[in-house]
Amino acid sequence: MFDELKRYVRFTPADADALAGFGPLAEPHLAHVVDLFYERIREHEDAHAVIQDEAQLARLKATLVGWLRTLCSGPHDESYFENRAKIGRVHVRIGLPQRYMPIAMSVLRVELQSLAATLPDPQRNAVRSALARILDLDLAIMLETYRDDFVARLQRVERLERDRIERALARSEHRYVSAIELAKVLIIGLDADGRIGLFNREAERVTGLARDEVLGQPFVETIVPEETRRDFAARVRHLTDDPGTTDQVWEAPLITRAGKRRTVRWQVTYAPHAGDEDIVTFAVGQDVTDSNALLERTLRNEKLAAVGTLAAGLAHEIRNPLNGALLHVTFLERALQRSSVGKEAHSALMIIGDEIRRLSALVKDFLVFARPSPPQIKATQLFELCERVAGVLSKDAATARVTIATDLGTSDHTFHVDPQKIEQALLNLLQNAVQAAGSNGGGNVTLRARRLPREIHIEIEDDGPGLPSPEAPIFDAFFTTKPQGTGLGLAIVQRIASDHGGTVEVDSRPGKTLFRLALPLRAPA
Repeated sequence: MFDELKRYVRFTPADADALAGFGPLAEPHLAHVVDLFYERIREHEDAHAVIQDEAQLARLKATLVGWLRTLCSGPHDESYFENRAKIGRVHVRIGLPQRYMPIAMSVLRVELQSLAATLPDPQRNAVRSALARILDLDLAIMLETYRDDFVARLQRVERLERDRIERALARSEHRYVSAIELAKVLIIGLDADGRIGLFNREAERVTGLARDEVLGQPFVETIVPEETRRDFAARVRHLTDDPGTTDQVWEAPLITRAGKRRTVRWQVTYAPHAGDEDIVTFAVGQDVTDSNALLERTLRNEKLAAVGTLAAGLAHEIRNPLNGALLHVTFLERALQRSSVGKEAHSALMIIGDEIRRLSALVKDFLVFARPSPPQIKATQLFELCERVAGVLSKDAATARVTIATDLGTSDHTFHVDPQKIEQALLNLLQNAVQAAGSNGGGNVTLRARRLPREIHIEIEDDGPGLPSPEAPIFDAFFTTKPQGTGLGLAIVQRIASDHGGTVEVDSRPGKTLFRLALPLRAPA
């Protein structure tokens, strides 16, 4: 088939030679081309959904650089064909929609043709023609794998027993034209062996799996994470073993086709029917991932509001006496300087003044936390904001023997936030990271920014010792792990994120702590 395709597009040895000559020119630019390619991927929901994390993205980028390198170097033989077919099968497996294949190829085509345009004639024309032919060949090979996948699905369906298919179709016509398909809950029917026999539209949407892919497959092994499979299976088995138990309700994680997790509140009911021996158990689930997150943010904001009200009252009552005490301490300092009182008394007075100033700074933090001003939303450049924050803390980082690295991508982005408040939040997070990384005599901190389809993610990662406990209430006001900390830094970050309609999350373990500030591209006014 590959020979037939090459003959069809007139790909000749001369084209292979032209590509080989073009390879050394393109090599220094391949990494940049790949970065542009994946930044385009991030801007589209369905395409970005197949990316799990930064580690997977780094592997994908390395693979694409190798792919572009062999595009030029060849040889364009049977092994080349098999390599392209393998890449296409990976795209099918991870669930990349087929429509993104030609669109993605157009991004590479434009960038490579731009590089070829810098060549002198007649080499330029030869390379551009060769690129057009080889990219069309690669696209044809990878699209062929989608056809193979569809054929395999059809063959699997055809292998089912004819009479069973007819009975299943008769029952499905009644089930799927009913409200089951319209219900905004997952409805999954299982047979006596725990295999899926009913899979409604909401289950397809939440899991990302098509109905024909899961019918006849074991339910637990298909969508339940490995660490909770035993408990899930035991709960289902208890229903069938104990006829007195009609159903069970509990929350459990679900794993999607893209490898992401959703929290689902399941109600599993054992309800065998004489006329439908294929379905004996119904698992009805409601995706509560977003509602749980919203509830958690609401409770946290209510707690912040309550503590903020208390802090505002205390700060108001304390600030005036502190200012008066500080004035008198200053008066006494001047009087002692003119008198012959010993150094001990002068030193003690200096300590009192320093402590009063520290309390004044704490009261100021109280007021910032308790009486936040509304965000002043305006267009803000992401790169400029991040570089300014890194520059402010560069001196402190150098003193602590900490290296601050920035990973901002290649394309700047504009988003609408209050730049002063976001800068304050980032300074709090970055300062914590520098202190954590420097606690062992030095370390590394990375400030990373990424554009997603609807959000900007700003991550601050350090290689410090990590949080003392994953359950530590670090966003609660006045909770701190530092001897001289006020416990308001992360609470203020949480409030700023909430005021912008965003979130702040943490992932910590020994040797790595990552705070992720997620902000909408346009914050609510």
